[in-house]
Amino acid sequence: MNLLSDLRILLLGLWLGAACFFSFAVAPSAFGVLPSRELAGLIVNRTLAIINYSGFTVGLILLASSYVLRQNVNRTKLLLEQGSLLLLTAACAFGQFVIAAKLNDLRGQIGRPIDELAIDDPLRAAFNDLHGYSVTILTTALIAAVAAFFLLVRRVRNTTDS
Repeated sequence: MNLLSDLRILLLGLWLGAACFFSFAVAPSAFGVLPSRELAGLIVNRTLAIINYSGFTVGLILLASSYVLRQNVNRTKLLLEQGSLLLLTAACAFGQFVIAAKLNDLRGQIGRPIDELAIDDPLRAAFNDLHGYSVTILTTALIAAVAAFFLLVRRVRNTTDS
């Protein structure tokens, strides 16, 4: 079972690394160096979809495997781990299937680059609101993943120390 535990930690660590790299390197760099905000937005949108789909998948795998590895585990700690993984999974799903879908619909309604709209345009305001929600949801997923990561590591340490 140690191999499965190690694989779970690796899988979550890989997603955390990718999500952090996206948040702190890819998105700011795209907007900093590409010739238009519209092009940067397309790259960031596509990359965020990968982060959301992979977070959703990783979360489901880790949730399912938590039921396999539940013997000799403190029930409260197991529930905290599963709750963190559920939050990660739900946040990625909501980010992709609700917020990103609404953003894509809004882009279709606008039909031109967002920056061409007046600052007080209701469509631009709606876009900015959705973008803010997207950032909040990804931050929530990251925090949940960090919590789950430390709970997973702690569980492995406790089972190997016994």
